[in-house]
Amino acid sequence: MAKRVAIVGAGVSGLASIKCCLEEGLEPTCFERSDDLGGLWRFTTKVCSVTKCPDFTVTGQWEVVTQHEGKQGSAIFDAVMVCTGFLTDPYLPLDSFHGINTFKGQYFHSRQYKYPNIFKDKRVLVIGMGNSGTDIAVEASHLAEKVFLSTTGGAWVISRVFDSGYPWDMVFTTRFQNMFRNSLPTPIVNWLLARKMNSWFHHANYGLVPEDRTQLREPVLNDELPGRIITGKVLIKPSIKEVKENSVVFNNTPKEEPIDIIVFATGYTFAFPFLDESVVKVENGQASLYKYIFPAHLPKPTLAVIGLIKPLGSIIPTGETQARWVVRVLKGINKLPPQSVMIEEVNARKENKPSGFGLCYCKALQADYITYIDELLTYINAKPNLFSMLLTDPRLGLTIFFGPSTPYQFRLTGPGKWEGARNAILTQWDRTFKVTKTRSVQESPSPFASLLKLLSLLALLMAIFLIFL
Repeated sequence: MAKRVAIVGAGVSGLASIKCCLEEGLEPTCFERSDDLGGLWRFTTKVCSVTKCPDFTVTGQWEVVTQHEGKQGSAIFDAVMVCTGFLTDPYLPLDSFHGINTFKGQYFHSRQYKYPNIFKDKRVLVIGMGNSGTDIAVEASHLAEKVFLSTTGGAWVISRVFDSGYPWDMVFTTRFQNMFRNSLPTPIVNWLLARKMNSWFHHANYGLVPEDRTQLREPVLNDELPGRIITGKVLIKPSIKEVKENSVVFNNTPKEEPIDIIVFATGYTFAFPFLDESVVKVENGQASLYKYIFPAHLPKPTLAVIGLIKPLGSIIPTGETQARWVVRVLKGINKLPPQSVMIEEVNARKENKPSGFGLCYCKALQADYITYIDELLTYINAKPNLFSMLLTDPRLGLTIFFGPSTPYQFRLTGPGKWEGARNAILTQWDRTFKVTKTRSVQESPSPFASLLKLLSLLALLMAIFLIFL
């Protein structure tokens, strides 16, 4: 009989977990508290509790208590995959804003924002310069009378359209770039990063430059913000000193600014209210999970958390790769190391000691995208062998090493191998530009360009030789 797996949450990680369970012959049941997708098996079903069965040390089974339309029910599952993510509870720190209770205008968390019409002819303050806050400020600036964007520490702002018009992540997230960054001391990497970020526009001139450049902060992806700032549609301001009835006072600026609407883009916290703290305990924005997945202290590895990680890359293939490993652990194909080894690693990660090389992933849940996924792929024998590939299929090997780290690479070998992966990798740029090349153009060949390509190829081959020497 197939093992029954309860999947809590039907977002992208939950859907990936369903797929991976089905691929390995497991029987998934997905619970989703909302009435929207996902792709759920059971809509509007709240998971009330997930507790160990009395014989857990022998069976590893869990009792899942749910509530649907006011009625409670329970079922026994062989394993549980928690896919609720880290964007579950809006963080609204009203106590940190002196005078907010006297404010007569409207204020709300960014999670409640749907359409920009509410900002028409209003004076708007957006607090928090993450991706959500910046997007809202830019949208509001097209309708509002005035928009202020308040930030405590600043941020790097990058365009989705990167070098030579390529998508930024397809340029930034490559194995070559990752290896190059990780081989350099952190101060040099930070300097190079700042230089690159300022090549689009000088952040200091726009009041955006990050105050703390030693620790990695998620960059803000927004193509419009610099243009809205330079035309006076969005005004960058420091943190809030005081909120009054119809205005705010910013730090280091004595002038009061009239405000009608305040949007708190102050992020989220996460919790697992259906789990006892003895199973998963959340402290300082992180949980004690081996590889961000398994509770290290459980005698049976039958509970896993998927998607509770912030990689500098796409969360969707990250969650899927986690799920691919987890289902093989649940089936007993892959084994976890002893508890002592897992606990030691979890404790070491909590200390957040920087290595001194590459980017500093020192904040809770941060991880190096390529390094992390490669580690998980190694566990299921699905990591591409670059050295072997350069000897047997050099074109593919070079494309994987220097090209974008797309998820096709994760399906070249091992369980879930896809025969079309090689061709998909070699033709990925064709699909990327199919939507932009809507008019055929003839580019005249340049002898200088051909010579430059030849020299570049020789340089690449030399680099590869030195890497694997």
